[in-house]
Amino acid sequence: MQTSNNIKGALMALLAFGLYSAHDVVVKTLGGSFTTFQIIFFSVLLSFPLVMLMLMRDTTRGTLIPAHPWWTALRTGSAVVTGLCIFYAFATLPMAQVYAIIFAMPLIITVLSVPILGETVGMHRWGAVIVGLVGVIVVLRPGQSDLELGHLAALVGACTGSLVSIIVRKIGQDERSAVLLLYPMMANFVVMACALPFVYVPLELHELGLLGLMASLAFAGGLCSILAYKSGDAAIVAPMQYSQMLWAAFYGSFFFGESVDRVTWIGAGIIIASGIYIVLRESLGGRSLMHPVLQNRSRAETGTTPRISLLGRLTRKASEQ
Repeated sequence: MQTSNNIKGALMALLAFGLYSAHDVVVKTLGGSFTTFQIIFFSVLLSFPLVMLMLMRDTTRGTLIPAHPWWTALRTGSAVVTGLCIFYAFATLPMAQVYAIIFAMPLIITVLSVPILGETVGMHRWGAVIVGLVGVIVVLRPGQSDLELGHLAALVGACTGSLVSIIVRKIGQDERSAVLLLYPMMANFVVMACALPFVYVPLELHELGLLGLMASLAFAGGLCSILAYKSGDAAIVAPMQYSQMLWAAFYGSFFFGESVDRVTWIGAGIIIASGIYIVLRESLGGRSLMHPVLQNRSRAETGTTPRISLLGRLTRKASEQ
C-alpha cells in the first residue's frame, strides 16, 4: 500500500514541478518586456484572491501581530529579496542555469540549520555540502565564462530563500498561518508599488492574461505539492524537484531556443547528487534531529504566492472543521 502511495506522491510531485516550471516560462517570457518590479507587483495582485479564499477557511482566533516580530521581519525582507533575485535571474539567464544554482538550497539550508535551529550536522552531510558547492562552481565556471548579474541574483536568491525556509522551521509552530502568508505578500505589494511609477509599461490584454496564468500555475503547483506530500513519504517526494532540470531543457529549447551544455549538466548532476544524499541522510536518521531539508516542502519562497506548507496547514484545518 505504501509503495502505491509513494508512486502516487512522486507522480503528483512531478506534475507540481512541471506546473512550477511552466510558471517560470511565463516569468521569463514577461521578463523580456517588463521589469521584475512590475511582474512581481501584478503576480502578487492576482494571487491575492486565491489566498483570500484560503484564509477565509481559517477560523483560528488571533490577530495579525506576529509572535516573533524580528524573525518575521527578517523572513519577510528575505522573501522580497528572493523574489526580486529569482525573477530577475529567470528573465536574464537560461532556465537550466537558474535551476542548477537554486538546487543549492538544500546545501545552504543544511549550513544555516546549525546556527539558527541548533541542528547537529555530521561529517557525511558536511561532505555533501562541500561537494554540492563544487557543483555550483562547475555551473558558474568562473574565469571560463562571463558571469552576469543574473548569476549573482540566482545565488543571492538561493541564499535568502534558504534563510526564509529555516526561519519558517524556527517560528512556524508559533505563528498563525495568516501572518506567515500575508506579511511577505503585503511587503512585496508595497515595495513593488513604490517602484512601479518609475518602471511601469502599459499592459496589453494578452500580457495581463499571462500574468493571470502565472499566478494560477503557481497556485496549482502548490496544491499538487500538498497532495504529493499527503500521499508519499517526504524522502520520495522531495527529490522530485530536480525534475525541473528536465523541464528546463525541454521548455528552454522549445520556447527560447536554449541548449544545456555538458558542463551545466555535470555541475547540476553534482549538486543534485549531493542534495539527494542529504535528503537520504535525514530520512535514515543519522545525526539529524530536525530534518530541515526534508521538512522544507516549498520552492524558494518569493512572497508572490502562498508557501506550500502553509497552504497544507490551512487545508488540513478546513478538513477538520
